[in-house]
Amino acid sequence: MKLYTFFRSSAAFRMRIALHCKGLAYEAKPVSLPKGEHRLADYLGVHPQGLVPALEDQGKIFVQSLAMMEYLEETHPQPPLLPADAADRAYVRAVAQIIACEIHPLNNLRTLRYIKKSYGLDDEGVNTWYRHWIAEGLKGLEALLVRSKQSGQFCYRDQVTIADCCLVPQVFNAQRYSCDLTPYPTITAIYSACMKLEAFIDAQPGRQPDAV
Repeated sequence: MKLYTFFRSSAAFRMRIALHCKGLAYEAKPVSLPKGEHRLADYLGVHPQGLVPALEDQGKIFVQSLAMMEYLEETHPQPPLLPADAADRAYVRAVAQIIACEIHPLNNLRTLRYIKKSYGLDDEGVNTWYRHWIAEGLKGLEALLVRSKQSGQFCYRDQVTIADCCLVPQVFNAQRYSCDLTPYPTITAIYSACMKLEAFIDAQPGRQPDAV
């Protein structure tokens, strides 16, 4: 397997976690977003959107991190990253989608660059935007985790799932932007539990070959 990745990309981070959780070896193919390597013709031939990550396996290219994690689950079912029960799987997918589809898009690099350029924001203005939408997203996620009574050591009881693969990079980035995480004790407890596991430790940005 080859993973086209950027060390600070949240989506690439969650894919690295999933691959490590599955115990799958892969070759990291760094794509520098600051240098614009994702816009070059060679990479657009891999991923037409010019986004990371992309996964190459058995001569096929897969894109979109949630779809890629589902692919890994179907092709390498052990250890599982989804529960056995259909209703529980729906819950885990919902948590993952809240993060990947609701929170992350408002705070990814291309969004932040666009609002900075288009609205003349300085760095503090961009950070204010970031912290606002992190707070909005994590508030709802914290409420879901508490009210569902499904969380335990991790988002789903004591089983690591794709929900945790998504949660950790989002919290990691929130810390990087000095977001106040004290209103979200369930989320921070899950993050702390995950970051004690080798799969999560090895996947973090600072341990990647392209980390600068």
